[in-house]
Amino acid sequence: MDTPDSPPLPDVAPEAEDDAMAARASKSAYNLSQLAYRSVSEAIHARRLKGGEMIVEAKLSELLGISRTPLREALQRLEGEGLVVKVANRSFMVRHVDFTEYFQSLKVREILEAEAGVLAIGKLPLAAMGRARRELHDLMNATTYHTDAHWRSDDSVHELFASCCGNPVMAGMIKSLRVTTRLFEISSLKQRLKPDSDEHLEILDSFEAGDPRRVRKAIQGHLRSLQKFALEIVTH
Repeated sequence: MDTPDSPPLPDVAPEAEDDAMAARASKSAYNLSQLAYRSVSEAIHARRLKGGEMIVEAKLSELLGISRTPLREALQRLEGEGLVVKVANRSFMVRHVDFTEYFQSLKVREILEAEAGVLAIGKLPLAAMGRARRELHDLMNATTYHTDAHWRSDDSVHELFASCCGNPVMAGMIKSLRVTTRLFEISSLKQRLKPDSDEHLEILDSFEAGDPRRVRKAIQGHLRSLQKFALEIVTH
C-alpha cells in the first residue's frame, strides 16, 4: 500500500531564524552575566574580595570560564549597587568603607528604618515573618557559626519591613545604606550573633504586637547597639 508523502516542512524565513539565534545568544550572555554577578557579589560578601582590592578582570574571567564582556556587565551592575567603584583605566575596585562612613550610615539608618518600621505595621506578610523567625531559630541553635547564615537572617528581618513600608524612595535609601554598612569589615562579627538575634526577635515581636512606639524603640535600639559595638571595637 502506498503511503502518503509526509507534508513538507514549512519554510522558515531567514529573518525568523536570525531572531531566534539572536534570542538564544542574548539569553546565553545574560546567564553568563548573572553567573559573574553572583560570583563576584558572593566573593565580596564573604570577604574573599576585600575593600580596596583591585578586581583583575583577566584573572577573574579565566577563573569563571567566561569572556570579559559578561564580567564587565556584572561589574557595572555591582557598581550601580555600590559594591564596587570604577578607578583609573576603566578598572574596578571593591568599595572600601571606613569606620566614619560606617558609623554615620548607621546613624542615618536609625532614623530611616525606625520610620519605615512604623509605616510597615500591619503590612508584613505572615509567611515572611514566619520564615524570618525560623532562620533566627536555626541560626541560634546551629552548632557551627556561619557568617553567610548570619547575614541571610539579618537581610530577612531588615528587608522585610523596609520593603513593606510603602515608600519606595525610603526603601531604596535603606537598601543603599545597608550595602555600605555591610561592606565595613568587622572581624569579630561572631560576637554579634546573640545580641543581633535577640534584637531581631524583639523587632519581629513588636510588629506582631502592632505597637508603633515598640516598633520604633526595637529598631532604634538594635541600630544603637550596633553603633556601641563598633565604637568598642575601634577604641580597644
